[in-house]
Amino acid sequence: MRLWLVRHGETEANVAGLYSGHAPTPLTERGIAQAQTLSTLLRNVPVDNVLCSELERARHTTQLILGDREIPVRNMPELNEMFFGDWEMRHHRDLAHEDAENYAVWCNDWQNATPTNGEGFQVFSQRVERFITQLTEYKASQNLLVVSHQGVLSVLIARLLSMPAAAMWHFRVEQGCWSAIDFCDDFAVLKVLNSRAVWREGE
Repeated sequence: MRLWLVRHGETEANVAGLYSGHAPTPLTERGIAQAQTLSTLLRNVPVDNVLCSELERARHTTQLILGDREIPVRNMPELNEMFFGDWEMRHHRDLAHEDAENYAVWCNDWQNATPTNGEGFQVFSQRVERFITQLTEYKASQNLLVVSHQGVLSVLIARLLSMPAAAMWHFRVEQGCWSAIDFCDDFAVLKVLNSRAVWREGE
């Protein structure tokens, strides 16, 4: 099985530098163009199924990538970005003043601290683990397109490569690119990271 990993296109929150987990934030014109470009880059991939975050920015990206291709799409909460609670759509400069104590604790121990009224990293990474176990439902599939978010995809890559979830920072998943992991019998190989090339059969 090959997993084709795509991060949603650029959003207004990305441009503003805001924490955007579950809060709605639309694609920018550049984000729309990134998704349309990916439609061209991945046009020849024989995708069997699409697994997508429930969040609108990922679903919009998926729609633009697929275009007129009729491929089953499953929206999955396990692929949603980490929920930042009261910090949603806030800038770190503001949090450092307005929620200084909690924000400082989180910055110093992000693996164990929790954003105010949000989702801690341990809970979040366990959610990604649940997604990995659900991949067994697609054993008959050869090509799965996964459209999600920076945090989710970084943890996913780390865990599939048998690295701890905290190793996510080694894998920066960029917008407007595709990555690919070959996954078989609980063993994974990272084949491509952040490509902007057109995929052709035999590659």
